[in-house]
Amino acid sequence: MSVRVRRVYEPPEPEDGVRVLVDRLWPRGLSKDAARVDEWPKALTPSTELRRWYHGSEGSYEEFSRRYEAELAAPEAAELLDQVRELTDEGAVTLLTAAKSPEQSHAAVLARLLQG
Repeated sequence: MSVRVRRVYEPPEPEDGVRVLVDRLWPRGLSKDAARVDEWPKALTPSTELRRWYHGSEGSYEEFSRRYEAELAAPEAAELLDQVRELTDEGAVTLLTAAKSPEQSHAAVLARLLQG
């Protein structure tokens, strides 16, 4: 099982496997052809409230991770997480995000959950 996180703006690579966009909004200035996204489970992304809290001055990554994991326990998100987990059983999966620091984003939380 191989799960990695990349910025959606980076060119696709053969070892990406299934490319899953894990942002709620489509990335600015990127065409769908260039992005080569295979899956886009929007309900798997953090809530607007959580995103705003995290990007505000008081949000720590550790607390964001804890709150996001709690959101992922909701039925719709849990079902989508299971579907992505099934993709990892079939081969490589790349989680795509427009976040400037993917290693400190919701995509990193998802990758950890999928690998754990």
